[in-house]
Amino acid sequence: MITAAQLRAARALLGMDQKKLAQLAGVSVPTIQRMEASQGNVRGVVESLTRVIDALDGAGVELIADNSPSAGQGRGVRLKDPEKSRI
Repeated sequence: MITAAQLRAARALLGMDQKKLAQLAGVSVPTIQRMEASQGNVRGVVESLTRVIDALDGAGVELIADNSPSAGQGRGVRLKDPEKSRI
């Protein structure tokens, strides 16, 4: 599962706006907007979510699950403890 915060962060790392991600994923801009407005885990149609994740992966982003090591190389960002990091 991907969180809304991960989705927004992934776009920021790529310097990509919502329109470009929607084009790459083959979904609508309102779909991306709804996903990013989700609380916690992204909610939506599984096929749309899969397309977005695949588009981010193809663009060079590795999405890291909680308590999972990163298999990739390169720079990245991860919260140490998401519960303590809420503003």
